[in-house]
Amino acid sequence: MTGIDGTMSDEVRLLEKLRKLESLFAGAYADGERIAAANAIDAIRTRLENLRNSDPPIEFTFTLQDTWSRKLMLALMRRYGIIPYRYRRQRHTTVVARVPKSFVDQTLWPEFQQFSEVLRKYLDEVTNRIIGEALGSDTSEAETRVDDALPGPKS
Repeated sequence: MTGIDGTMSDEVRLLEKLRKLESLFAGAYADGERIAAANAIDAIRTRLENLRNSDPPIEFTFTLQDTWSRKLMLALMRRYGIIPYRYRRQRHTTVVARVPKSFVDQTLWPEFQQFSEVLRKYLDEVTNRIIGEALGSDTSEAETRVDDALPGPKS
């Protein structure tokens, strides 16, 4: 998708970036494999299945920061055929799954972290742009002051 001026939309660029990241985790080095996201997913699923034989799954509990992170982790797990769950009374940002440790260490967690970073930057940019346009306001952070500037009794 391109805009009126011929530039790619932010969403299309984001999707391309995420597909490239996934290809790297799948070990897809040929140009054709980078383009075909389905091949990357299949390669990771095959690797996970092979690991289950040599590295039996154990229960991992992921305590995620927010709803966005939880949704990302759930999507990654389901994409690779991992069944996520949580126990009654656990927070909604908690995700539990039985997964080989080596898969978590080498693929799932590093991929989650990289996808999360890309998505956070994107969501931050969109949020700032929308607030700036809708409110016509400065979206920069609050200034930092020294403690002496705080109101209250002086000792």
